[in-house]
Amino acid sequence: MFGFTLERVDLSTVSCNLVHMTATSLSSSQVTDSTASGTVLHGVPVVTGVAYAPVIRPGTLPKVDVGALPDIAEADRPAEKERFGAAAATVATRLRERAAHATGAASEVLAATATLAQDRGWLGAAEKRISDGAPAVRAVTGAIDQFVDMFTKLGGLMAERVTDLRDIRDRVIAELDGLPEPGVPLPDEPSVLCAEDLAPADTAGLDPSLIVALATTLGGPTSHTAIIARQLGIPCVVAVAGLDDVPAGATVLVDGTRGTVTVTPDEAEALAAVDDAARVAAAAAGWTGPGATADGHQVAVLANVQDGAAARAARETPAEGVGLFRTELCFLNTDAEPTVDEQAQIYGEVLEAFAGHKVVIRTLDAGSDKPLKFAGHPDEANPALGVRGIRIAENNPGLLANQLDAIAAAAERTGQQPWVMAPMIATAVEAQNFAEQVRSRGLTPGVMIEVPAAALLADRILEHVDFLSIGTNDLAQYTMAADRMSADLATLTDPWQPAVVALVAMAVRAGAAAGKPVGVCGEAAADPLLACVLTGLGVTSLSAAAAAVQGVGAKLAQVTLEQCRDAADAVLATASAAEARAAALEVLG
Repeated sequence: MFGFTLERVDLSTVSCNLVHMTATSLSSSQVTDSTASGTVLHGVPVVTGVAYAPVIRPGTLPKVDVGALPDIAEADRPAEKERFGAAAATVATRLRERAAHATGAASEVLAATATLAQDRGWLGAAEKRISDGAPAVRAVTGAIDQFVDMFTKLGGLMAERVTDLRDIRDRVIAELDGLPEPGVPLPDEPSVLCAEDLAPADTAGLDPSLIVALATTLGGPTSHTAIIARQLGIPCVVAVAGLDDVPAGATVLVDGTRGTVTVTPDEAEALAAVDDAARVAAAAAGWTGPGATADGHQVAVLANVQDGAAARAARETPAEGVGLFRTELCFLNTDAEPTVDEQAQIYGEVLEAFAGHKVVIRTLDAGSDKPLKFAGHPDEANPALGVRGIRIAENNPGLLANQLDAIAAAAERTGQQPWVMAPMIATAVEAQNFAEQVRSRGLTPGVMIEVPAAALLADRILEHVDFLSIGTNDLAQYTMAADRMSADLATLTDPWQPAVVALVAMAVRAGAAAGKPVGVCGEAAADPLLACVLTGLGVTSLSAAAAAVQGVGAKLAQVTLEQCRDAADAVLATASAAEARAAALEVLG
């Protein structure tokens, strides 16, 4: 599954499932009480790098007692509904305009939030409150709070949208009251943006020359904040205990490799750390490929993309191809299934951008938590373990057949030979059925390893397919039985977890025995240090966000294969993610 959520959330259907759900309170990690000079706060590292700058925090709306707002006279309620509808439409339009001017992941995240701003569920709930006499501001607050509570109880990917809903609430209220849009202020100097959490609209338009690092109290390795930070290429640490106590204006040192935020550090030491990181970044900027260790062991460094624009942007980097083409974009938020020709046009743009290079296309990874209007999903109590990925084809065989036809048509038009892989494969039989359909169209079949069962039976799966690609985001979630969107469990879903690395090693060994390639396309491949460990395990390719390609390639070029293998052995011998990261640093520097 891809590293962020673009599901079309129909809020009007969510409450139907709530009667079957119970909310579980999870204790948060221990918080550091003091933020005295030199205090080191610990979180989960997301994007490597070091930054030293003063803290800024997002602006918020002034506190208003919405309960004290007087009711609207019945004769004025239709006009109040119109005023509310216009405000919500304005917010959605602004978000769409931002999406149009953004690229890649930022564009997708903003477009999904714009869709949520116009969702019939919360809009209808607000309008009903206005019909009962509530002023628009009180109606917005009540409706959003209703769905925030529902989403929180549902947990998982639904809970990830709570921040988005609150952001929409604040923007609509600001529009209703004639106030400036809340969000990230434009700093006068390079700054570190710290927050409890950040909404897509806050992060997608950031200027990396002014916002030099991100740190959040909530979030996980695959949160919206993490995704945008990777695209911007700025250091990022999430799930930082004690961060809320750090005031705006305080100077901090953010280390995106170690996962620390040091409050008011020694200035000389902080500047030295920044200089060291700058030298590493300069070396990365000079790397032009191809991917190989210092002693010449080749490891292809590829890019993750989601559309033609992202592919063209990735082509400007030294990426040797596309290791993960997420095809969800042309399916989500549509009332009808795109035609074969419509799909082929989109796929063809990516193939053309990387003409003559490897392109791996993942078939539709949707269903349940990312519902398709035209697929007829059942209600499910636990969407993360439900009908998603390849499983959606069981009751909708035409979806997969049409998509494979479109990929084949795009391949014929462009003269390219893409590889095609299926998500959420759990058994060898599923792999066999998929491979037969792919080969019948003259394409090269493979599967994603995201489920522990697939890693355990990788040797049998490889009897049917020509390659494997390991999706570490979901593999970590399912291996550790920990929701990858939960800030409370962010340390468990860290791809450095030794159990996750052990399953990767198992799949890689199966690939080596079969003489077939095994790549990694999860966010683990974007971590230069972990990329070296994966190389030591025997991974044949690494596919990451385009902004991470040079950093990964440059780090590989600085170490030998023997060092990578020693680091991999050291990591496999550890008992925690923190120990694993420290062991790799000891070997690789």
